[in-house]
Amino acid sequence: MWMQMVNMVLEVLAGLVAGTCLLRFVMQWQRISFQQPLGRFVFAVTDWLVLPLRKVVPAVAGWDLSSLLGACLVKLAQFGLVWFLAGGRGELALLPLVSLVGLAQLAVSALGALVLVLAVMSWVNPGSPMHLLSDRLCAPFLRPFRRWIPLIGGVDLSPLALLLVLQLLGIALAQLQMGWMF
Repeated sequence: MWMQMVNMVLEVLAGLVAGTCLLRFVMQWQRISFQQPLGRFVFAVTDWLVLPLRKVVPAVAGWDLSSLLGACLVKLAQFGLVWFLAGGRGELALLPLVSLVGLAQLAVSALGALVLVLAVMSWVNPGSPMHLLSDRLCAPFLRPFRRWIPLIGGVDLSPLALLLVLQLLGIALAQLQMGWMF
């Protein structure tokens, strides 16, 4: 029981830091200004990790690889600590793969939550800054669906299609990770 509690705490803490690193990556990729409350939060949570990594891993073609590496390292530390606390059971060599799948699960969950925020904001307050921000963050992921799914009665069903794909991807990643877990 205590191992489950420790695992949950580690999942929340690593999810917060790694997820914020991923958000920093996407915000820079989409050229979203950090001069707003969410941007300041992202810097406050990730600067301690990303800035030192930036000295070693430079951006390539506009991609902030240091933020991406930071997210990977946080998940690796999380699963490494879980492995250690579990008594070293399981194959240590699989730890990087388990960490990458965990990071992919985090990205899928975060994108799903962001799409839900976008959908709710489009109904409640479509002109708000939060709606505009979530729309810019989701746009590259919704674009392929919007090409294939027409508006039906003026309603955009592409977020629903993206959520379905994300759910299926989340299930597949969970099965993959369960096969490797220690």
